[in-house]
Amino acid sequence: MVKKSEHPLVGNDRYEGFCVDLIEEIGNVVGFSYVINLVPDGNYGGKTATGEWNGMVKDLLDRRADIAVASLTISSVRSEVIDFTKPFMNTGISILFKVPKGEKPGLFSFLNPLSIQIWLYTIASYLVVSFALFVLARFSPYEWHNPHPCNAESEYVENKFSMANSLWFAVGTLMQQGSDINPRAISTRIVGGLWWFFTLIIISSYTANLAAFLTVEKMVSPIENADDLSRQTEISYGTRSSGSTMTFFQVSKIDTYARMWRYMESKRPSVFTKTSEEGINRVMQGNYAYLMESSMIAYITQRNCNLTQIGGLLDSKGYGIGTQRGSPYRDPISLAILQLQENGKIQMLYNKWWKNMGSCHGDEKKKDSKASALGVENVGGIFVVLLAGLALSVIVALFEFIWHSKRSAKADRVSGPFKQSLCMEMAEELRFAIRCHGSTKKPAIRNRRCSRCPVPDVAGEAPNGLVLVEVGRDGFKEIHR
Repeated sequence: MVKKSEHPLVGNDRYEGFCVDLIEEIGNVVGFSYVINLVPDGNYGGKTATGEWNGMVKDLLDRRADIAVASLTISSVRSEVIDFTKPFMNTGISILFKVPKGEKPGLFSFLNPLSIQIWLYTIASYLVVSFALFVLARFSPYEWHNPHPCNAESEYVENKFSMANSLWFAVGTLMQQGSDINPRAISTRIVGGLWWFFTLIIISSYTANLAAFLTVEKMVSPIENADDLSRQTEISYGTRSSGSTMTFFQVSKIDTYARMWRYMESKRPSVFTKTSEEGINRVMQGNYAYLMESSMIAYITQRNCNLTQIGGLLDSKGYGIGTQRGSPYRDPISLAILQLQENGKIQMLYNKWWKNMGSCHGDEKKKDSKASALGVENVGGIFVVLLAGLALSVIVALFEFIWHSKRSAKADRVSGPFKQSLCMEMAEELRFAIRCHGSTKKPAIRNRRCSRCPVPDVAGEAPNGLVLVEVGRDGFKEIHR
């Protein structure tokens, strides 16, 4: 580039940049002097429509220059007419695009830490656990207890886990507030314990991810790579005409790149630019992507924080110094390049002109860091644990149900006036448990009767003379005078 100065400069002092420092270092190693001249048409070198070469390649062919020092890509087409030294820098084609505007957190951004799948699974888990608590509590005899502990002769036992209370217990745990009721039976305690563990993981994961979503402006880019670019038409894209990047797309046999070339070739107005500066200006105007070498993109983005590189490299190639065919300078310059690479001088020049001279830093551009929503692959295991716990609690509840029914049947045969088998006892318990509108109270064991036994409806006066108990097919009910 031309050096800016308050005083007029002459000769090589008029220019500065990476290539100027590079040729100076090479000249010191090889031992030659040089004069820098700019190519008249400003091109690197490519074939025109008539098959003639332009730019630096033409100056070498016409012997107006001994060497061409620039970001000159080594290509097979150019190597047919000129010679190249060893590459002094590796590069590849990438996409220059305008930095997308930050998307500020919305009104419901507190829902973003978890994906939609996890929210739906959590709601479903809440309903399943609540229903499981309700059903298991009705099946398990250990959830039925005397509501008046001071009255040991109470006629009824009570179950606090109604459907409403089951829903309240689950939501209280989910909100980390607890509940005024707690399970008593082993089966329901298994469900409760696993639900507590489930909510611990979900709430901890949600809280850990919440801060990032509320404080970060998420950058939403319409394109992520060349394939995205080729499959849309809203964003125009192009490259510099008469350059190696244009030749790459022109001769490529890869479907994506061939499709991109057909688009660029047929697009009107033309998406090709005469200079890189023109392409950069079109990118700044918006809705345009510019295809160029990654090293140049890195140089530009270090100085313009509104521009960024999209995706990775589309190919891999190198920059070399061009010489005339059979030039005696090629081998000494190649050795000098290798020496400068080995002693780290070229890397120092790169850091000087790319990193130290830039005002933008990669950490600032990536400050959004795309905090992604937690998906099934992140917390899916806790759902598996919850399902396994529910299955275990059902098995335990069945054992509790059978064990209690066996004890009740045995007690009836020993002390009760009505004799019934284990199967009949289990049928009685099951019939009561599955009543959709079943009461949360049921008769205690000592007062229960067999509904299938041929006993007529009788009514007797209680010892206190106040309450009559009627025994019928629908169970027990009180008759008040």
